[in-house]
Amino acid sequence: MRGRIIKGVSGDYSVHCGREAGIYLCRARGLLRRDGRRPLVGDLAELEILDEEKRLGSIRELLPRRNELVRPAVANVDQALVVFSMARPAPSFNLLDRFLVGMGQQGIPCIVCFNKRDLDQGQEGERCREIYESCGYPSLAVSALEGAGLERLRELLQGRTTVTAGPSGVGKSSLVNRLQDGVVMATGEISAKIHRGKHTTRHTELLPMGEDTYILDTPGFSSLGLFDLEKEELGGYYPEFGPHEKYCRFGGCSHTKEPDCGVKEAVEKGLISGLRYKNYCLLYQELKDEARW
Repeated sequence: MRGRIIKGVSGDYSVHCGREAGIYLCRARGLLRRDGRRPLVGDLAELEILDEEKRLGSIRELLPRRNELVRPAVANVDQALVVFSMARPAPSFNLLDRFLVGMGQQGIPCIVCFNKRDLDQGQEGERCREIYESCGYPSLAVSALEGAGLERLRELLQGRTTVTAGPSGVGKSSLVNRLQDGVVMATGEISAKIHRGKHTTRHTELLPMGEDTYILDTPGFSSLGLFDLEKEELGGYYPEFGPHEKYCRFGGCSHTKEPDCGVKEAVEKGLISGLRYKNYCLLYQELKDEARW
């Protein structure tokens, strides 16, 4: 039998074999351990059923991985759902762009989701959605509390394995709960003093949401470093820069201080978001400073 590992705790692996077959609790065969192959959540595995009544099995073989993330440790991810809230806490667009660059480095396409639109009195979430949509990222403004915008999100998740990402308190677990038939995860309260969330997700677990559809809720992050990125490579992770770089006077233009820069001219004309460009400059300077050390 073949299934997907959806949870691993202390060497015990829960393997989902489809809606009809359900979940089996499995251990990895000694051969895998001797070969140094550690099963990851998201792995596709060949099983040997040991006890059908008790739903016990053994992982005989791991199928080849399409990709593998380090943080969180998960394999065979199709896309990332990057979640930020429009209020409580207010969004950090610098951190959002860090997530997009980090996922881009790992070849993971991203969906940008602004939650808590019910708290967004000025409709800022829709303007932010339009900024990131124009950069090529499927983007939504939703409310996990009211259920608004979730049908479109379900469509984007269908048939894919999706990892969530975003800081604490933005409602990732509440959003995942709302997308499922029932509440299966604990959710935390928001600290009234600092408007940040308590970590509510403590282990890596794929949650089945339908046929060949899984979502992975992850602990929140308050900061995120870039992955061994050279400053000259950063512009390649801002897809909106591409059409304008041919108008730069200098080859290898950094788009920061050079004259006759096509990207800077596009910013001035409103063709590239000033918010995104500002974050690019901050990240570029950060990478430049790191290179000195």
